[in-house]
Amino acid sequence: MRLSALFALLPAVAFAAGSNFEEDFFDLETFDNAQVSSLSHWQNIANQHRRHLCLILPKSNGGDDAANIADHLNGPCRRDSLVVLPGQTYNMSTNINTTNLDNVQIHLFGRLLWTPDVDYWLSVSMPIDFQNQSTVWYFGGNNVHWDGHGVGTLDGNGQVWYDWANGRGNLPHRPMMINWRGLNNSVVRRQRFVQSQMWTMATTYSNNILFEDFYINNTANNGQSTLNTDGIDTIWSNNVTLRRWDVTCGDDHVALKRNSTNIYVYDAVFRRGQGFAIGSLAQYNGETDIVDTFYARNITLSDTTYAIYFKTWGGRQQGFPPNGGGGGLGYATNITIEDIVLDRGRNTPIWVWQCENYEGQAGKDCDSSQFSFNNLNFRRLSGTMNDGVVAAAKLRCSSAAGGCSGLTVEDFSVTNVSNDTVLSDWWCHNVNGEEGFACEDFPPGEL
Repeated sequence: MRLSALFALLPAVAFAAGSNFEEDFFDLETFDNAQVSSLSHWQNIANQHRRHLCLILPKSNGGDDAANIADHLNGPCRRDSLVVLPGQTYNMSTNINTTNLDNVQIHLFGRLLWTPDVDYWLSVSMPIDFQNQSTVWYFGGNNVHWDGHGVGTLDGNGQVWYDWANGRGNLPHRPMMINWRGLNNSVVRRQRFVQSQMWTMATTYSNNILFEDFYINNTANNGQSTLNTDGIDTIWSNNVTLRRWDVTCGDDHVALKRNSTNIYVYDAVFRRGQGFAIGSLAQYNGETDIVDTFYARNITLSDTTYAIYFKTWGGRQQGFPPNGGGGGLGYATNITIEDIVLDRGRNTPIWVWQCENYEGQAGKDCDSSQFSFNNLNFRRLSGTMNDGVVAAAKLRCSSAAGGCSGLTVEDFSVTNVSNDTVLSDWWCHNVNGEEGFACEDFPPGEL
């Protein structure tokens, strides 16, 4: 029997789902290749867990697999299903929207490979409702559990995008790989993401998500800039947990943008790129952004610009998003990072900057932002920065927002690579109520 005909023979009977999502999910770590490709094996598991089976195979003629995946996830596989993608490579040739999944388990064993047609993707990428950012896949639903088993891979064919962008930032319609959009009460685990087209992913309008055991590598093959290849950006999202991530990228590893609340990161390794970003924020004139409660613990950062940085736009609009803007309102509070190890960091461990702009206004109008930072906690930061780094922190806070307040540092022991002297210069501007460190003015020319 041809494998392409297997799906047509599967029973079209929907069984009642299990009562508890987490308990109902079954672990497949011991599967071998024969079991992965066995229809009867999957059917037995689906029956055991009271789900109907959807086995999605790559097209034998090399045609578009994205449309086929979307047809199934929007049709017979949308609810109470076990979805298995056992093939080696799936050709992703069209953008897809699969945002109405309900009580679905997905097992991806192959590679989803997006085609390298830059002009086509620029013409069809879908907006995520922030800046000019876009995507090729809206993915959402309720009670979804996706498992890549450490081998399932999303491959954006990013090299063509890095060459095309040639170091230019925030180019319109350049898509991210996937937008977790309206994804609630769900788990995605053991998944690989390589060479994303732009940002790897973003969460929007999403709540109660666990992302664990992710491998992300957005490295160019030829030394080209990988600017804008963030690991993840959270937007209009609440209660998102990241565990055991390994991220190599050319920009923010984890970025909290507008209206991100209760975001948690544990046991991660970040390479190159910027580190954690709170922002950018306050870009939209007259609109309010909130970041409330971010906690990160046990993070190793190698060759990153910062451990964490905070960035807002100025208080007066200069140009329009994505590369211009400003005049936004709001606050970020309850930000804590602890047990952080730096390995040859490149700029400063902690940075606050309230005059973002990419249209020639960066570093201007820095005291006009009305976005405030308070209750920022930095505990047990250790490791090294490159020689030449002198500041433990550069805290450039806006007077119009009342400055930054409630900054606490405990057990800070970061040194330069070539000596054991702990960095002790804490450059401050409009910082109030600091604990655990002594502020000093920015040196001339540094403010």
